[in-house]
Amino acid sequence: MTALHFATRLNSFASRPDAAWPGLTGKPSVLQLTARAATATGLTHVDLNYPDHLGAGVAATAQGIRDLGLEINGLAMRYYTEPAFKIGAFTNPDPAIRRAAIDLTKRGIDAALEAGAPLMTLWLGQDGFDYALQANYDRLWSMEIDGIREVAAYQPECDISIEYKPNEPRSYSLLPDCATTLLAIREIGLANLGVTLDFAHSLYADEQPAFAAALIARHSRLLGVHLNDGYGKRDDGLMVGAVNTLKTIELLRQVRHDGYQGPIYFDTFPDMTGLDPVHECSVNIATVTSMMAVVDRLDASNSLDEAMARQDAVSVQAIVQAALSAPRPA
Repeated sequence: MTALHFATRLNSFASRPDAAWPGLTGKPSVLQLTARAATATGLTHVDLNYPDHLGAGVAATAQGIRDLGLEINGLAMRYYTEPAFKIGAFTNPDPAIRRAAIDLTKRGIDAALEAGAPLMTLWLGQDGFDYALQANYDRLWSMEIDGIREVAAYQPECDISIEYKPNEPRSYSLLPDCATTLLAIREIGLANLGVTLDFAHSLYADEQPAFAAALIARHSRLLGVHLNDGYGKRDDGLMVGAVNTLKTIELLRQVRHDGYQGPIYFDTFPDMTGLDPVHECSVNIATVTSMMAVVDRLDASNSLDEAMARQDAVSVQAIVQAALSAPRPA
């Protein structure tokens, strides 16, 4: 089995701060969160939010993270610094606010390159609408396309990955699903663009995550895999495999077959209910490692591919259940 790399949502490690930092007043620092994350068994990378996590400076933060034994997978934009971003970042009706969002993103791209992690993830959750007749859809789409094109063209050596999500905080996101995101990427036409597939987002976009991954590989590039789980109604952020074990295994098999070699990122929310974040992350890593062993067993013969070629659902289930129940090597 190819060596796996694992990244995490750094803010998860603010859960139960009293257990890690007795007597702490205020929020833990980025390096405090990273030091706690570094104790999770098997973790190799962290992702940083921009500008939230880089207030102490890019070079110092990046070096501090590496001194703790972790690498930076990439940066993710957050559009919270300007209250007016609530009604749009790249699609804001005010040209000055829209320009501020684009320029902030360019500074984030510069920071990603300075940190030695040339991947910027765009989750454009503020770009959307809430009411019928609130906006001109053609104009919204044009502004979104133009904004993404400008930031992607800014530093071609930095990959720009679009993370889609059906809604939240807006009632309707402008990039809600895989197909719409691929349509936008095709229209923009730049080589450094790709997609981040978040498992829970895909579920409540009413997608089969592995099918979405296959479409991304066919029409663009998969630049990020965010694993978590949920019940398909919202972004639950549950632990990997807690609800949809077979769909998760199918996704892992698909992305491996498609050649994805980046870290598996855990976008889970232990902080929402006060779980131990180190234990939660360690179990997520163990779960994915175990699931990849199942994928190895499935791929050890041609039986699954042959059953899939026949679309023989009963045989597929028998093969998969046998792989799931096979004893682990001593």
